Amino acid sequence: MHAAWDAVHTDYSTHTAPPGPTGLAESTDDWLTLHRGAPNGHLLAPTGNQMLASLTSGRPVHLMHTTPYLDAIRATGELHGSGGCLVGALYCAPLTVTADGLRPHNLGSYLLRTKTDTRTLVFEVRPEAPAPAKGLNYLRLGGIHLDTYLDHRVFLTAWEDERLRQSAVARVREAAGFLDLLLADARGRRTASTTAFFHQLAQAVPRMPFLGYLYFEVLSEYLLLYSTSPETKAYALAGEMNNRLYKELAFAAVKTMGRLFDLALFNPDRAQLIELIERIDPALALGADAFVRRRLPHLFACAALGPDRDAGAVSFRYAGADFDSLSVMAPYLAGQLVFREMRTLARYPALFPVFEQAKATSVYAYWNSHDIAVPFNGVLPKGEIGLNLAFPRATCAAWVAETCERGLLHPTEELNLLPVPRLADLRGTALGRAAFPGPPPPRPAGPTASPVLVGATSAA
Repeated sequence: MHAAWDAVHTDYSTHTAPPGPTGLAESTDDWLTLHRGAPNGHLLAPTGNQMLASLTSGRPVHLMHTTPYLDAIRATGELHGSGGCLVGALYCAPLTVTADGLRPHNLGSYLLRTKTDTRTLVFEVRPEAPAPAKGLNYLRLGGIHLDTYLDHRVFLTAWEDERLRQSAVARVREAAGFLDLLLADARGRRTASTTAFFHQLAQAVPRMPFLGYLYFEVLSEYLLLYSTSPETKAYALAGEMNNRLYKELAFAAVKTMGRLFDLALFNPDRAQLIELIERIDPALALGADAFVRRRLPHLFACAALGPDRDAGAVSFRYAGADFDSLSVMAPYLAGQLVFREMRTLARYPALFPVFEQAKATSVYAYWNSHDIAVPFNGVLPKGEIGLNLAFPRATCAAWVAETCERGLLHPTEELNLLPVPRLADLRGTALGRAAFPGPPPPRPAGPTASPVLVGATSAA
């Protein structure tokens, strides 16, 4: 399994990128070179990125975490992880020690401004050795999702299993035309105008929600790497990417993003895209559509096929014949689909600790074997960082902290907490509260009815 996790991580201390499928017009290394040549490309290396420099220094690392559950944490004395882009880590933002207090990374400052109903914890992690600059790219988790599903299918009823497989195949069939267009573009064979491309993209996202994640991350790359606004330049001087850019993009594009951060709903058309970028960073509006048109097909091919496939040998019209065919031709996409379809099952709160804990335990083992006490979101090293709750070779101290008028954090109360390598209950997460807000419905009659969670209680 370590080889599978290697394919998911990007090492920002090297000059090479994880490989993509063969047959593409541009390689992943070509794109890494382009990114590093962007105005903020120096932030893709430990020499320019403060977070990466801190992680690879071997010195103590300071993090902040916002939580509405401080009383529960005090009562149990335990820290638990959550799913999402860091799989099983406790989501945090970096801190920098100054003479006047702990200075939050601009992501942390954003969280402090917007999450006003939370309290702040700060952590000091003292690793025994420097860590590699390896970040987890959640867009490449498809192979992990597929392997986990195949290894744990026995926890599903026959009805649930068949529904997952049929739903995944149905989505591929519905979007096959556009998915093949993406592959053709990635291979350098454009078959549609840019206007038609964006029209089809906006229509395809509801049928293939994973495209919304890719679309959003492409625009995030564009904004964070190419912005030259005074604010972005100031953050870059501090070794930080400007997180406000992609946060504003998400919340402006999807009105319900404040309730649940769900990128499956991100599907602006071409005119809306240009309007969004004009609002966020006007200087970048003119080139946004061209960047997406070039970058998205390549990113889709890498995220859908995996590194050991030939893009020229895949057609989604054939891959959508059945789930087994899809798993062979586009295993990463099959995994992403079954992972997301599983979330729609009524019994998902009971399945969550089986499937998601398996991934978390597996990635903990990978991180531990690579001396990664503090993992980070490796799509870009923008500041989304986490605490590996299973790491045995580091000490971790925790405090409650308050924010002063200058925006600095000051520890006020030390907590004696035990990091526990176990995911928090789904119903205590944003996804759980949004998707499963109350007790499960009564069990319907009939042998083909969807099974429900027995004995569940409503989320707090």
